[in-house]
Amino acid sequence: MNNSFLRISIWVYLAIFFLYLLGPLVIMSITAFNSSGFPRMSPWECLTFQWFGELFQDQRILNGIKNSLIIGIGTVILSVAMGLAGALMLTQIWPKLRATYYTIIIAPILIPGVVLGISTLVFWDRINRMLGLGADSFLSNGIFLTVIGQSTFIASYCMLVLVARLQRYDVALTEAALDLGASHAQAFRKILLPFMRPAIASAAVLAFLASFENYNTTTFTFGEYPTLTIELAQKVRYGITPAISALAFIIVALTVFFALLNEAKLKRQELVAAARKNATVEELAGKIKLPSFFSGNMAAVLLVVFAVATITVVGTAATYNPAQCIADVREQKKLEAEQRIQELRKQREERLKQREAEEAEQGGVQTTPKPSNNSGFGNVFAPNSLGGDEKEGADGGSDSESAPSNNSGFGGVFDPNSLQSDE
Repeated sequence: MNNSFLRISIWVYLAIFFLYLLGPLVIMSITAFNSSGFPRMSPWECLTFQWFGELFQDQRILNGIKNSLIIGIGTVILSVAMGLAGALMLTQIWPKLRATYYTIIIAPILIPGVVLGISTLVFWDRINRMLGLGADSFLSNGIFLTVIGQSTFIASYCMLVLVARLQRYDVALTEAALDLGASHAQAFRKILLPFMRPAIASAAVLAFLASFENYNTTTFTFGEYPTLTIELAQKVRYGITPAISALAFIIVALTVFFALLNEAKLKRQELVAAARKNATVEELAGKIKLPSFFSGNMAAVLLVVFAVATITVVGTAATYNPAQCIADVREQKKLEAEQRIQELRKQREERLKQREAEEAEQGGVQTTPKPSNNSGFGNVFAPNSLGGDEKEGADGGSDSESAPSNNSGFGGVFDPNSLQSDE
């Protein structure tokens, strides 16, 4: 009972974990095939492939991809070279200084990318001025600054990968090569470098991916060469379309494809090595029967399924026309909008009838109270303040002739007797 409960708990945990990890990617991939003008999965409208066409017609996105590829290649070359040099130095340095040297090499990883970007820009701008170069020099080029800025911390990642591989290297191999007359360059090129080749490939992939997705450092150094992340950030700021989802789907598909390809290759090598190890002497003398590519290789099977699904989607995209579905959806939206307008009008008419009924119950339209002009300024702003004395003169006769006039146009505010009491 306890084992069953534990097993179910593990499966539930794994399901929740992968749903949390891969759920946003799945949702964004689905939105790339919805005809809605805004990336959303619900409500579903029509299956369409138009956003992929719009993606490849967006010159800003294509230019950003090109710049990202150029910067990524430059970052890989510089970061792997610096990482390999740092790894070799770490394994050969005096043991008492290794901890200090390791801390210095790892420090760029702990520094925020914003600080690295600003410091790179300020430092090379100062160097550019010291050399007397102009604003259009190579040291002010956005690609150069971005490669330098990204390599400052990506090289540390590469060094960690290379150190892990280098710790398993037998130094006696290099010493034996030197004793046999090889130079240090030959020993490095023919012995150490082939041993480090898998780690160098892993470090290169890691460096390229870190460069391709970097934003914090690049936002200060790109200059006139915006990368893909910069262009995507600007599009998100001013409004996005499902073309961004199409780009995300392509990136996810390529990542899954190469991951399955690499896993199938590694599994194939393991099966071949196991078959050769378990082979008898008679089998070695004859023809060794090696396992096929799909024998016990689930990654290879998934790779083929993925390739078939991709071909099916591409073939469907070439023949499928969602024009009629989109027209039906637009007509449905138009009818829903008209129905909504009619409902609003009906509600307004009902409110007016209800108001009229309430006024009829209260005995008709109520008269509004007369506004008060007692503003505290001696009735200066009263409507009849400018013509009040003439009216009194016309009605009273002799009073207007005998009494002095104080009508100064300000309602008697400046009358000498206005400050006296009524006594």
